[in-house]
Amino acid sequence: MALRLSPLLRHHFVAPLHSHSPSRLHKLSAHSRTVDPLESHKLVINVKEKLEKDHHNLPVGRNGRDDEDMILWFLKDRRFSVEEASTKLVKAIKWRQEFGVSDLSEESIGSAAETGKAYLHDFLDVFNRPVLIVVASKHFPSELPPSENEKLCVFLIEKALSRLPAGKDEILGIFDLRGFGTANADLKFLTFLFDVFYYYYPRRLGEVIFVEAPFVFKPIWNIAKPC
Repeated sequence: MALRLSPLLRHHFVAPLHSHSPSRLHKLSAHSRTVDPLESHKLVINVKEKLEKDHHNLPVGRNGRDDEDMILWFLKDRRFSVEEASTKLVKAIKWRQEFGVSDLSEESIGSAAETGKAYLHDFLDVFNRPVLIVVASKHFPSELPPSENEKLCVFLIEKALSRLPAGKDEILGIFDLRGFGTANADLKFLTFLFDVFYYYYPRRLGEVIFVEAPFVFKPIWNIAKPC
């Protein structure tokens, strides 16, 4: 996942600025490994059989233990290791149940959404990726319970993924840091955000752009960012 600093936030479509040496967060996904379609399908079946045998009580259907698209995505993330992908899938599916991902709706996230602190952009970026925008200056940790902000986060990720064009797999995240101050800092939420993209939506966040990051943001980021 590339990280870039940008001085601009475009309103009609978002285009990441070029950088000669963008930094990357290696923790958010494993390095890619190429496997031919026939072999990858065999591995998908292996994971399905393993989950049916060892975790029969997990739900089936979309985002369930027999969802072949989801299984393939986690296999790619875990470099096609059946054991590692199965372990991570079980954790993700259980989390989806406990968090109530399928129950999230516009009504359930209303109070957090009304703040305007985060939203899905109306347009795709120039690479046809859905764009999630976070306006950090509108986030005040003490105003809402952490669970409300977490629900908003997951709802917007799900909404962004539902808008992926055919053949596209990743979304773009933009953190608008104009006006950000210490009152907006929220290490707990940043930790939640990293965990969500690492454990439950691996390799979905293709790039993050920080817009006009102030000096006060840098030490906060250094503390919170994954190693």
